[in-house]
Amino acid sequence: MTARIIDGKTISADLRGKVTDAVHRLRRDRGVVPGIAVVLVGDNPASEVYVRNKSKAVAESGMRALDRKLPATTSEADLLALIAELNADEKVNGILVQLPLPKQIDAQKVIAALNPAKDVDGFHPLNAGRLAIGQPALVPCTPLGCVLLAKTVHSSLVGMEAVVVGRSNIVGKPVAQLLLAENATVTICHSKTRDLPEVCRRADLLIAAIGNPEFVRGHWLKPGVTVIDVGINRVPGAGGKEGQKSRIVGDVAFVEASAVAAAITPVPGGVGPMTIACLLLNTLQATCAQNGFSAPQFA
Repeated sequence: MTARIIDGKTISADLRGKVTDAVHRLRRDRGVVPGIAVVLVGDNPASEVYVRNKSKAVAESGMRALDRKLPATTSEADLLALIAELNADEKVNGILVQLPLPKQIDAQKVIAALNPAKDVDGFHPLNAGRLAIGQPALVPCTPLGCVLLAKTVHSSLVGMEAVVVGRSNIVGKPVAQLLLAENATVTICHSKTRDLPEVCRRADLLIAAIGNPEFVRGHWLKPGVTVIDVGINRVPGAGGKEGQKSRIVGDVAFVEASAVAAAITPVPGGVGPMTIACLLLNTLQATCAQNGFSAPQFA
């Protein structure tokens, strides 16, 4: 068996195109332009690249990018003051605070200070609670992207045995809630799970988000499974010798898994592009809700 590659770049481009069309209609018919403020504190190179990519996508969609860059020495009080300012600004429909934050700032306190209606990352406790009890909410972008990718392979996830490897608040827990909403049967695994390979072998759909390079092996998988790999891990180049260029791998041993699975996301080029596309979707939906409009349904 050779797995079908789930092309996140192509699928995300389609979603971004639909969002862009909706943004243009919103501007033309309602005179409203969605605005998103991405807040970056400090000089983390990975965060800077990610924010730059997000800002580029925002501009290409026709939305307003209202980014704020703050020095690494910014105090928690100053960041909270900025959040209050953005919460009150009617031009700002979505707020995203890039994590991680410098050690002097309590990330949970900052997330809790966001207006839940503008929390386009879906991390606010109110949005997390609404998701958990099945009420409408802004949901985390990466988990949403995972489910959308899975639904390009399966028209329905009803009754599927879904295994989530990882229990973080950012991916593992919310993606499990989204899968429950799709009426899948969900198992969440973690470092204390007994006989993890055997649990993984039950999966019709496996989502790996454990942050450990090539952790999930091919022999852990049931033939015909769909694999969504959330991991992004930088490892040494071929042979692991010093001086060799590093490479990016996922949480799943891709070559092994591809020989067993029916469909699998690559790393890079799988879940990553969907995260940004879902950020744009969340911002569009937040803008419509704040203005009393019905949000377009195309995802």
